[in-house]
Amino acid sequence: VQLQASGGGLVQAGGSLRLSCAASGQFFSSYAVGWFRQAPGKEREFVAAINWSGGSTYYADSVKGRFTISRDNAKTTVYLQMNSLKPEDTAVYYCAIELTGSIRSDPNRYKYWGQGTLVTVSS
Repeated sequence: VQLQASGGGLVQAGGSLRLSCAASGQFFSSYAVGWFRQAPGKEREFVAAINWSGGSTYYADSVKGRFTISRDNAKTTVYLQMNSLKPEDTAVYYCAIELTGSIRSDPNRYKYWGQGTLVTVSS
């Protein structure tokens, strides 16, 4: 499985971005997908996850109410809609696949990772 994250960029505080995570390979609709981020000098942290069907989602408290994760299994793509962005959201955002299809916040439970896309929020 290969993942390609895209959609990052520079945005002002209060603005919006939509990240995409396109997957190749079979059985995508069986997998859960998570978004993580890593800011300079900080550890990678969980942002959001969606289960195999899209029927269940989970968010970090820091993004709840502002970010929305969704998926289109026909397009083998997961999205992260980010609204009301804050400077503290600045980070490299990564998508990753969890093979059991269940939502996890622990990055060690994810098997495949994309290359990351940079989001910069200016104040």
